[in-house]
Amino acid sequence: MENKEIFNQMDELESRMGDFHVHLGVLKQRVKELLEENQQLSMENEQLRKILKRETSPKPKSAANRSEGQAAQPARREVAVHAEEDTVNDTSQQAGLVGEAHDNLARLYHEGFHICNVYYGHLRTEGDCLFCLSFLNK
Repeated sequence: MENKEIFNQMDELESRMGDFHVHLGVLKQRVKELLEENQQLSMENEQLRKILKRETSPKPKSAANRSEGQAAQPARREVAVHAEEDTVNDTSQQAGLVGEAHDNLARLYHEGFHICNVYYGHLRTEGDCLFCLSFLNK
């Protein structure tokens, strides 16, 4: 009887070790996924920091440019008031908005982000995206 009990205990231990091995494999896979996600988020974070730094950095002006800019502001306001008074064709306004939106999407794409409907807003890590490029070419 004693030999049979030892054999049963070894069989039970072996099955538990198999379960531990499966559990360890699942944990390793999860750690791998988390490390990949962390790497991707770190790259995206660095890209966004660069964009934020570029957007928020003050643009230096020389004294001559500042005085010209201040003198030109009232003239610009006057031109803007006259432009608002003029009647503008709705189609030309819409075309201007579409062109501006397209430019913004092109800028986002060149900064490294997807603009296609499949991966919109995600960081491009593997070069050019055919979906994004086909969208830009429309």
